[in-house]
Parts: sequence; C-alpha cells; structure tokens
Amino acid sequence: MKEFFKVTDLKKVLEYTSDFPRVKTEDVPLPEATGRVLAADIFSEVDLPDFMRSTMDGYAISASSTFGASEANPAYLTIRGSVSMGESPAFSVGPGEAAKISTGGMLPDGTDSVVMIEHTETIDKITIEVYRSVAPGQNVLEKGEDISMGAVLVSDGKRLRAQETGLLAAFGQETVRVYKKPVIGIISTGDEIVPIDETPAPGQIRDINMYTLSDLVKNAGAEPATFGIVRDDFDDLFEKCTLALEKADMVLISGGSSVGTRDFTIQVLAALPDAQILVHGISISPGKPTILAKSHHHAIWGLPGHVVSAMVVFEVVVRPFIEQIGGLSEKHKKEFRPSALLSRNLSSALGRTDYIRVRVTEKDGILWAEPILGKSGLINTMVKADGLIEIGVNTEGMDKGTEVEVIPLY
Repeated sequence: MKEFFKVTDLKKVLEYTSDFPRVKTEDVPLPEATGRVLAADIFSEVDLPDFMRSTMDGYAISASSTFGASEANPAYLTIRGSVSMGESPAFSVGPGEAAKISTGGMLPDGTDSVVMIEHTETIDKITIEVYRSVAPGQNVLEKGEDISMGAVLVSDGKRLRAQETGLLAAFGQETVRVYKKPVIGIISTGDEIVPIDETPAPGQIRDINMYTLSDLVKNAGAEPATFGIVRDDFDDLFEKCTLALEKADMVLISGGSSVGTRDFTIQVLAALPDAQILVHGISISPGKPTILAKSHHHAIWGLPGHVVSAMVVFEVVVRPFIEQIGGLSEKHKKEFRPSALLSRNLSSALGRTDYIRVRVTEKDGILWAEPILGKSGLINTMVKADGLIEIGVNTEGMDKGTEVEVIPLY
C-alpha cells in the first residue's frame, strides 16, 4: 500500500487510464444514438450525392453556352424542358439549350452547371437570355462531392452529435453500434452525512455529493447508480463496495480519503478482491487526498468529502477515465477552452497543480477570468464559477493580465 500523501503527479495518474478496458457494445436505433460513442467505423457504400444536382433555382446548361455573355451581349438559349423534383430527367440538353431546374434537382445529360434565375430574362415560352457567364461546375454539387463511396462516414470512438446522426440518416443507417453507457456507482460515506430529506442535527450535513457527482457522471456520458450513505464502519463500507463492483463499471466513494481515525476507505479498498492501490494522493489542489484503486478491471475512486474538491477532481481526473472506458477516443476528445486574461495576481506553491475557480466576464471586448476564492466546502464558489484555470506544477503563481485557458464547467 502507498503511504498517505506520497503523492502522484497528475500526468502519471492520467496514464493509468489505459489500465481499464472499455465497456461492451450494443446496437441502437439511430434516433437514440445522439450522445453515444460509436463503436466501429461506418463507411459510405454510395456517393453523396449520387447524382449531379443543382444548388440554385435557375437553368441547367452547358457552361460553354454562356461564355462571353454579358448584359450588353446576352446569350440566347432555347428551353429544352423542365426538371421535376425527385425525378431523373428523361431528356438531354445540347449546346445553346437549357432546362429549367429547382434547387436540389438532378442535372440532365449534357449539362455541367446552373445559371441563377436572377441572371436570366424570359423572352418567350421557349427562349431565355442569359447575361452572365458561368463556369463548369458552378452552382451544382458534383456526384460524390459531399461524401465519396468508400469514405469513412464516422470513425470509431466519436461521440455522435446531430451532425453525425444526420449524415448517417442520409445513407439510410437505421441502427448503429455504440459503446454501452458506463455505469458509475456512487457511495457517500461519513457519520455526519444525512439524506437531503432530513434536517441535519448539529455537526451533520446533507448529502450534496450524491447529487453533484450523479449529474457530473451524466454529463460525462455515463449512467450513475447510487448506493446510498454508508457510516464509518469497515464491514458496512466493504459490503457496499462489493455490491457496487457487481453492478457498476466504476465506483466513486466520496469522503473517507483523508487522515482520520474513522476513515476506512483505504483499508476497505485494499481488502477488495485482486486489489491494487494505484494512487493515494495526487499533486493537485484542491483534491490532494484522492485515492485510485483497482479491483479486477474496475477503477474505484476515493474522492474528498468536500464538495468543491470532489467536483474539481471529477472534472480533472475522473472524467478522462470514464471517457476511456466509455470508448471515446483520444482524437475525438475536443474541448473548447476559451482564452481570457487573469484579472488579479494569484499565488501558487511549486510542486503541485492548482485549479482555481473563475468567473468569465467581458469588458471592452476582452474576456477576463476573475478568480473566485474560497474553501473547498463552499459550494457557492462552484455555483458562481464558469470554469477552472490551471496553474502548472512548476509555476509559482500568475500575474494579472496573464493569458489563461478556461476549462468550462457545464
């Protein structure tokens, strides 16, 4: 067992993500796939579009029929016919001819472009004049221009958005294979913790972490499974952890990770089947007394009891592990982190990574990150915060005006 506060560097902790396998896969109907992580590459079996089609209302023509056309010297074209929507034209168009066409219509044989209706004038029922030339391919989508046959539509490990499900719908993909949502067990510990429907007695507090962690789990694309409150008793916590490991893919225990005569988390985790204590203390603040253990192929976390610490540790450390077992690939982990200027000086201790809660404000077109300072038991500091900023392990504070990246809190 690691000695307490023989802390592990954050980078080393995150390297343990590869120690835990991905969850199994399942097939789901396309309408239920949004937000899920794709479990296999999907390839295009046809071109999209599979015919040359117009992107404008106008006339399908051979571009050469308009070369040199201008308002002073328009080209005169004979209307060969009209293209009905959703149908393949039964006629072809030759030089000096045109076919009336709507946006999305299929170009007839012999045409390679569309002249916008705004650039034409009707002379009679069969003749138009065109007073602007077009180039081949202008105002049309070529066959396969959007997606070519054999291309990867969506790759393995991508979290599906409306864009991707719309693309799959265009190819008639009725079902998709996705990773199952990881089930994350949540246990609250401590004699001082009571359910939220009870009025706390002196020295007691309501179980905040059960709710904050459950919502954070959902935001990470997983399903929370709550296992209630466990008192500071070795046997009770061992029994609850054993049950959680049977039902869940990962377990979070809030409380019981710091020094204390009644804190049994580390002893319980060490006693679990095939147990390894991988981390007992991380060089971050808040959240230093965090535990990571492994039982068989499950990750088990001992999170700090203070709500701010637990939430920060989740966002910085736990979320990457959930994304890993949930199938999200590294190349698809895109997170928008806006830049802002620090609104005041901040001090920091060397040898640890500090995460500071900030509110983002705009003044004269400039984004500012305003630190929200407060103790790790004050949830109002998280309510006020828009995100976190990181002060690196080898950085001794930051000066006002320093450009920082803001890690959003959703």
